[in-house]
Amino acid sequence: MRALKLYQVDAFSDLLFSGNPAAVCVLDKWLPDKILQNIASENNLSETAFLVSKEFSYEIRWFTPTIEVELCGHATLASAFVIFNFYTPASDTIHFDSKFSGKLSVQKFGDKLTLNFPADTLAKAEIPTILKDAFNHQPKECFQGNCDILLVFDNEEQISGMSPNFHELAKLDARGIIITAPGKEADFVSRFFAPQSGINEDPVTGSAHTSLAVYWSKMLNKKSFKAIQLSSRKGFIECELSGDRVLISGKAVLYLNGEIYIND
Repeated sequence: MRALKLYQVDAFSDLLFSGNPAAVCVLDKWLPDKILQNIASENNLSETAFLVSKEFSYEIRWFTPTIEVELCGHATLASAFVIFNFYTPASDTIHFDSKFSGKLSVQKFGDKLTLNFPADTLAKAEIPTILKDAFNHQPKECFQGNCDILLVFDNEEQISGMSPNFHELAKLDARGIIITAPGKEADFVSRFFAPQSGINEDPVTGSAHTSLAVYWSKMLNKKSFKAIQLSSRKGFIECELSGDRVLISGKAVLYLNGEIYIND
């Protein structure tokens, strides 16, 4: 029987039971993929991040309860929070290596953490028929990103009142669906649905803002934004488009620190 360190962190919030909960499992070496997936399924959170220290950086992987994903913002933020608080408290920058998304980093500015992620590439697309039928409001624009589909709506009320047909959304060949509109108390608001990835609605999706920052920069003719993800848990994000990178900032709070046990 082997004990593994496990932390659970609420990301993109400074209050418990809000933002997006992520599990962070710190490993001495990589375990078989099946075990990683089983741990993520057992945690039953939208994401579990696994870390292995490699000299001056950490290799990082992210799993939903059903699949491995190529990029995850809130679980990277949670991972940095864990490292800063329990492993290298004197550092102010952490470097991550992802086999899918390359070099990533997180900087600490007081209690705010800033992710440095690659900006998404968006292409205008026809609105799929499935998406026209899956929402109780009709989108006015559709964009295809590297992993997700971005739908643009008229106003915040449509975003907050959206009731998707998850059965229909699960048929799409995409990691997930981002919906967005101008915000009242923020530059824009959004929600994120990914039933095809094992998550009907993700509470706060940092990686979605690599698409959102690109879109809203063109629409609002600015580079820096305040954003709110309008899930039931709500998340508050600051983001900035910087060349081909997006800086995504938020806070985090620890919920759980413990051990899990697996058979060798």
